[in-house]
Amino acid sequence: MKKFTEKRTDPIPARELQPDEYFNPSDHLIYCARCHTPRQGRYTLQNRVFLPPIRCRCQQELYEQEEAKRKLKEKQMEIQRMKTNGLQDKAFYDYTFAKDSGVNPEMALAHKYVENWDNMEERSSGLLLWGDVGTGKTFFAGCIANALLDKSIPVLMTNFARILNTLAGMHSEDRNPFIDSMNRYSLLIIDDLGMERNSEFALEQVFHVIDSRYRSRKPLIVTTNLTLTELNTPTDIAHRRIYDRILERCVPIRINNRNIRQDNASKNLEEAKRLLL
Repeated sequence: MKKFTEKRTDPIPARELQPDEYFNPSDHLIYCARCHTPRQGRYTLQNRVFLPPIRCRCQQELYEQEEAKRKLKEKQMEIQRMKTNGLQDKAFYDYTFAKDSGVNPEMALAHKYVENWDNMEERSSGLLLWGDVGTGKTFFAGCIANALLDKSIPVLMTNFARILNTLAGMHSEDRNPFIDSMNRYSLLIIDDLGMERNSEFALEQVFHVIDSRYRSRKPLIVTTNLTLTELNTPTDIAHRRIYDRILERCVPIRINNRNIRQDNASKNLEEAKRLLL
């Protein structure tokens, strides 16, 4: 192996050259034989010369490629962790823009909401998705959830039945911290408002959840089978307190009257008949 020795002003001992290196006598540095850039730096401190190892150009390019792969993998793992925490129903994982059949023209608004997320977040602007059963409200909300999660934006998508079941099993002093914990998420999506039981306990907890989100000044998306008339003209104060806060912060969007579930059921039935008959 070829060796070299710097002048006595250099305290760094000579080292053996690697097969892909050569010594450049013009500056007394070790170079890469592939890209012909130095693998040593030269620094002088208090009349002493130091030759620390540095990456040559091809080593730096390889390092950057590996770093990009590592960061991508870390990002993918973080997004997966966020989805595990934020999507509380496994069916929500499949609600993505890529799987949109194009049946609902209102889906263009879901795209716009995601595209303008920074504005929506700053204004605390949410959505109230209302319409008949099976028209695609949950899919609409799920597409927004997954698109934002893919951008590493924390989203929680759940429903009041799940929330109320959790709260019912808690000690009273633990309920407020649990409700407040949902405000850690940049966007909260609550599916099927109005399907929860109308007991005094349930209405009180639903109000606390909505009011906590309202006071946090963070966006909320709600889906419901209730009509806009029912939401605007509740029959009692308990419901009015809930609906007023939702309507103040959430833009109402009616999802069309076409029953997508019935369409899908008909298609599945026809396909089954074709296979069986």
